[in-house]
Amino acid sequence: MEFLFGQRKTPEKILRQNQRALNRAMRELDKERQKIEQQEKKVIADIKKMAKQGQMDAVKIMAKDLVRTRRYIRKFIMMRTNIQAVSLKIHTLKSTNSMAQAMREVTKAMATMNRQLPQIQRIMMEFERQSEIMDSKEEMMNDAIDDVLGDEDDEEESEAVVSQVLDELGLSLSDELSHLPSTGGSLSVADGRKAEPQSTLEDAEADLEERLNNLRRNKVDIILGDGFRVTSALYQSLVISNSPPTSSSPLVNSPI
Repeated sequence: MEFLFGQRKTPEKILRQNQRALNRAMRELDKERQKIEQQEKKVIADIKKMAKQGQMDAVKIMAKDLVRTRRYIRKFIMMRTNIQAVSLKIHTLKSTNSMAQAMREVTKAMATMNRQLPQIQRIMMEFERQSEIMDSKEEMMNDAIDDVLGDEDDEEESEAVVSQVLDELGLSLSDELSHLPSTGGSLSVADGRKAEPQSTLEDAEADLEERLNNLRRNKVDIILGDGFRVTSALYQSLVISNSPPTSSSPLVNSPI
C-alpha cells in the first residue's frame, strides 16, 4: 500500500523495523525460558518428594520430563543467541548504511566546491587587487601626512643633535687621554677638533696603556722640557732631590 501511494520505505526504516522484531522475539524467548526454568524447579521438587515416598516409577518418569525440560532450555538459549547475532548484523548494516550516506553527502559537497573553484579564484584575485589599491592609498596618505607635519626636518634635526652629542663624548674622551703623562712622543688633541673614529681611539688607548706599563717597568725614557731624555727611575730621584739633570749624568741620554 505504501508503494502504491508513492511512499517507499528507506533502508534505515526497514532495518529499524527488523531490529524491533528481533528484540521482540528475544524478549519472548526470555519469558518462555523463565517459565521452563520455573517448571524445572517444580519437577526437581516433585522428584525429591516422590523419592522420599518410595515411588520409584514416578521418579523415573519425572526424571525423563526433567531431561526434556533442560533440553528445551538449552534450545531457547541457543535461539536467543542466534537472534542476537542477527541483531548485531543489523546494527552493522545500519552503521555501514550511515557511513555510505555520509560519504555520499561529502561527495556532493566536494563536487559543489569543485564547481565553485573558478568563482573562488576570481574572488581571491579581486581581494589581492583591492589589497594592493588599499596599500597604495595608505602609502599616499602617509606621504601627505609627512609633508604636512614636516617629519623630515625633525629627522634631520634629531640626527644633528645625535651627532653633536657623539662629538662631545669623543672630545671629552680625547681630553682625558691628553691629561695622561706622555713618553717618547705626544698625544695631542686640538681644541674644537672632531673625535676620531672609534677604531683610532681604541688604538690610541691601547698604545697609551702599553707606554704606561713600560713606565712602570723603568724601560721607557721621559722627555724633559730642555730636550733631554732620562729614565723614569732617574726622573723620580731628581724630583725627590729637586736637582735638575745634567748631560753628565750617567742615566741622561743625548738631547732629542
